[in-house]
Amino acid sequence: MSTTDRVLLLLDDPTGLASVGIRSVDPDSEHVSVLDLGVTRGDGIFEALDAINGVAQSLEPHLARMARSAALLDLPKPSLDVYRAAVASAITESTSSHLLVKLVMTRGIEGGTATTGWVYAEPVGDFTAARRDGLRVITLDRGYRHDVAHTSPWLLQGAKTLSYAVNKAAVREANRRDADDVIFLSSDGYVLEGPNSTVILQFGSHFVTPATDQGILAGTAQAAFFEFCDASGNSTEYRRVTPDELVAADSVWLASSVRQLVPVRELDGVPRGFDRAVSAAALEYLLGRRR
Repeated sequence: MSTTDRVLLLLDDPTGLASVGIRSVDPDSEHVSVLDLGVTRGDGIFEALDAINGVAQSLEPHLARMARSAALLDLPKPSLDVYRAAVASAITESTSSHLLVKLVMTRGIEGGTATTGWVYAEPVGDFTAARRDGLRVITLDRGYRHDVAHTSPWLLQGAKTLSYAVNKAAVREANRRDADDVIFLSSDGYVLEGPNSTVILQFGSHFVTPATDQGILAGTAQAAFFEFCDASGNSTEYRRVTPDELVAADSVWLASSVRQLVPVRELDGVPRGFDRAVSAAALEYLLGRRR
């Protein structure tokens, strides 16, 4: 990828209190201090979204989720106006028509008072095969009860933090088991989410996703999928889901901002089908959104 495809914008002050400077810099040069807590502790937050033909998909839900993550981490409140402007600039500066845009904010240098922030955009990878054919997925125990966000909020379940070592380890475990991705289960037996995706189940014309009061992220692509379902005359529901329901569902999808929607074609080594017509129509809707 060329530097015209990729855009890196540094934010002089991600909170917007002292400065609203947004500087375009060389993405191949060094910019973040090795003392930054985002580097040394994973102490920060991020969002990642698609931008298609100049339109940032679900920008406002991503910004709102970023603000919630900052509050959960006791970070200074990010200026959503600053990030909104930086996203728009990154999309304009890039020559690519389909971008992955990352919004990042860290606690900054240890002992300091200033946060660190940037927005980075690069062309999206090709997920055609996964969207068409589906993924092999395994279930793994996350090690927490479904109510951990209420009983132990200091564990930061439900915040989108830079500390992604566990999520990466889960995907490596899936690869060791000849699978592509993971669906986490709570220790007391409820379906949660993927390392970077939301789970959606189909039961005829009824579509279900795990409720977000279980320490999981509110999915932006999942919310758009439910918009598609509502517009198509189908019913939708947020609730607790059991592993038996996961097995029994007519279709299972993983929804995320970059891959958008990928079906599950194998669960814990057992092949399963999925509704190809719904999958194709929903994906067309998700990729064609103008907001």
